[in-house]
Order: sequence, then structure tokens, then C-alpha cells
Amino acid sequence: MSHAPQVSVIIPCYNQGRYLDDAIASILVQTYQSFEILVIDDGSTEPETIEILQDYQQPKTRIIRTENQGVATARNLGIAQGQGTYILPLDADDKIADSYLEKAVTLLEGNEQLGIVYCEAEYFGDRQGIWPLPEYKFPDILVDNMIFCSGLFRKSDWETVGGYNTNLIYGWEDHDFWLSLIELGREVYRIPEVLFFYRQKADSMSRSMTAEHYIYSYTQLFYNHPQLYSQNIQAIFAALVTLKVDIFAQLEQARERIKQLEIHEQELQQELQKTQLDYREADSKIAAMEKSKFWQMRRAWIKMQKLLGLLEKDPIYS
Repeated sequence: MSHAPQVSVIIPCYNQGRYLDDAIASILVQTYQSFEILVIDDGSTEPETIEILQDYQQPKTRIIRTENQGVATARNLGIAQGQGTYILPLDADDKIADSYLEKAVTLLEGNEQLGIVYCEAEYFGDRQGIWPLPEYKFPDILVDNMIFCSGLFRKSDWETVGGYNTNLIYGWEDHDFWLSLIELGREVYRIPEVLFFYRQKADSMSRSMTAEHYIYSYTQLFYNHPQLYSQNIQAIFAALVTLKVDIFAQLEQARERIKQLEIHEQELQQELQKTQLDYREADSKIAAMEKSKFWQMRRAWIKMQKLLGLLEKDPIYS
């Protein structure tokens, strides 16, 4: 009798088929092998991805197809069909280290209050190096999310909160979902080592967010979690005031730097003017000297030496 997998790895895939093998390969080599992989084809339109997913075969992997509805809906669909006690969302172009599942599951099984387990992260691809995310801290996460999408959580908690909200149309569905789990009173733990790898691509280094997008997204977070934000309104305002003070300090530093540069520019202008004046004076002296009788006699003497083959160049102008 086969046992249900402990972890369901949920991979939404919209036109990212060329990266899928790398993502799945990083899962198949896990030191913890009680998992399943569900790839949700979110209505891909790219011919390459369609061809790759047409008859995709990998161990412990199945494909779920749906019309394009966005990453939040795709994740919800995959989680709903998953059999795992624990869930790991993974984007189709990212990877995990081979011990991530083992370490995260051990932590979750050892603490019933623990609701989110994630780790330190690193860039790969067109940009490399540590992703400098601050460690989780509450209530800081109300203002700025520091947990990437690929943290492990319990499927039962996902069911309790109703899954990922689909009303965050500019992204941030991860931020919103983590807040939902935090509202349940769940604890958060970051494994102090790099176990997640976030692909950087030249055409998608960052999502383009306008001021209007930010305002909408923050407003939607508040509407989705009014009690959480209301209970911590003082801390939120404190963070905004700190941000404002920091901005003013940076503006003052910028103004002082501009003032210093302006002074330096004036000094350079004065030096340039003095150099130009010295040049004009020297040029006038040379012009006067070349008009003198001595210089006329010198030119005649040089010309004679050249005609006699005794001199090739004027020693002064050579």
C-alpha cells in the first residue's frame, strides 16, 4: 500500500517551460523523498512551453492544465489537488538546495505552532550573489515583505485561511498569504543558510510598479487584513515616520553634497579663467618676440642653414 507524500511542491508555469527541468531537477535530488510535484500549466501561449508540457515526463510529477488565471489561482488549484501535509510553492524558473525539504519538514513536525519555514536566498542567472533580505520580524512585515514565495507551510492552514487571495492584481499574493498565516498565530522561522535560488533574467530583474500600483496593493492588504493592521497601526506609523526622517536626512546630505560640488565647480572655473589669462599673456609675449628684429635675423639664419644642409628643423619648434 503506497503512502501519500508528505510534501506537495506546487509549480505554476506560464510560458516558462525552458526553465522547468532545472526547477524539477533540484526537487528530485532532495535528501527527503516523500514529495510530489504538481506543475500547473496556467494557460501557456508560448509554442516552446506548449511543446515541452505536451508530453512532459518526470518522476513524481504530474501536469495540471487550466486557462490563464494568474499565479494565485494556479497555486490554489495545485494545492487543492495535492496530497501533501506540507506545501512548497516554487516558481518554474527557480531552484532549491537538496536539503531544503528535509530541514523544513523536520522543523514543522517538531513545532505545531510553526506555520512558515523559509531560508536565506541567493541570486543566480544574469545576476549572482546573496539576496539581502532582512530576517522576518513582526510587525515590520506589515510594511515590507521579507519572505519570498517558496516557504513551506501546512495545507491545513491554507484551507483555514481560504488559500491565496486573487484580488492583488499587481502581485504581492505571497505577502498577503503570509499575513493570513500570521493572523492565525503561526510562528515563522528562517533557516540560517542558503537553500533557495532565485533566477535573475535580463528581461525581468524587477516587476515594474508605479506609485498607483503600490497604493492599490497596500490598500488591498489593509482591506484583506483590517484587524491585523488596525491593531498595529502605531508600529506602522512609527515605520513611516522613520522612513520620512531617513528620507529628509538623505535629502540634507544630498543638498550638502551639491553645495560642495558647486563650490568645487566655482574653484575650477576660477582656475580655468586664470589659466586662460596666463595663456593669452604668454601668447602675446611670443607674438611680440617673433616680430622683433632679433627674431627676423634668427629666421634668416635658420633658413640659410637649411639651404646649406646644415640644419633640418628649427631647434625651438621641433
